Amino acid sequence: MKAQDLLPDGQNQIERNGTVIRKGTVGAFLVNAKAWGDPAVEADRRADAERDIVEALPALRELGLFDILEVRDDRLRALLDAH
Repeated sequence: MKAQDLLPDGQNQIERNGTVIRKGTVGAFLVNAKAWGDPAVEADRRADAERDIVEALPALRELGLFDILEVRDDRLRALLDAH
């Protein structure tokens, strides 16, 4: 499957089992996870990243991201497990 097979051009989201999954959800999670785990990033930005990570969890779980990829960072895994 290619990206356009899941979300064709011009379509920005899908709904699966009542969960809206927006285009870019996985990419945003990766950027936010990196910022959240970087002690050099300002505290306000890390707090925003954490909020965005938590808000994206239903979509990421519906996609099955964590069924095939293991989070190796202990702190990030604890955050995900707490929500």
